[in-house]
Amino acid sequence: MDGRKGIFVTFEGIDGAGKSTQVTGLVRRLRKAGVEVVSLREPGGTPIGEQIRAVLLDPANGDMADECELLLMNASRAQLVRQRVEPALARDAVVICDRFLDSTFAYQHGGRGIDEETTRSCNLLGSCGVVPDLTLVLDLEPQVGLGRATRRRADRLEAEGVGFQARVREGYLTLARLEPGRVRLVDADDDPAVVASRVDSLLCAAFPRLRRVLAPARDGA
Repeated sequence: MDGRKGIFVTFEGIDGAGKSTQVTGLVRRLRKAGVEVVSLREPGGTPIGEQIRAVLLDPANGDMADECELLLMNASRAQLVRQRVEPALARDAVVICDRFLDSTFAYQHGGRGIDEETTRSCNLLGSCGVVPDLTLVLDLEPQVGLGRATRRRADRLEAEGVGFQARVREGYLTLARLEPGRVRLVDADDDPAVVASRVDSLLCAAFPRLRRVLAPARDGA
């Protein structure tokens, strides 16, 4: 999307990394400061996307082909971008998304082993060419993340096990090496408040507009 005015930040990480907790907290802090925030998630975020999400995560769909999974992820993404992301950025909002195209690189390429060229081509179509301004990867050991995730009923991807999550994590680490300016690692093996402080520091460094509202909040924490 050319000439966008807003800010697009995505949160990534293996299952159990604490993305939802950090997204919820950040959205609350920004809204309290009067910032227009659009909070989204993938897969999902639109009526069509939520239906796709239900299919993707249903443990009953254990026989889903890897290629089907890749295409469904990007189908949900395309709808999200056109219906929610682009309009929000055009009106200068801050868009915070729990997962986006980097999840597909990590899960479908890193985890499933679909070749990189195919994955990137599908991502380009599914994202409609929209790339986040900043991607924060909440990083921790797969055993720790899976232990957190399985405290609740595991979905189809969470049920893949620690070996799969280790490959997914390596996919994220690869992205951080390839795109160090956009993809930043955040140590997530800590108290959520400490992780939130790390998140805010990275956001303040990247966006002067957010520094004005997040820095005072951290100073007063």
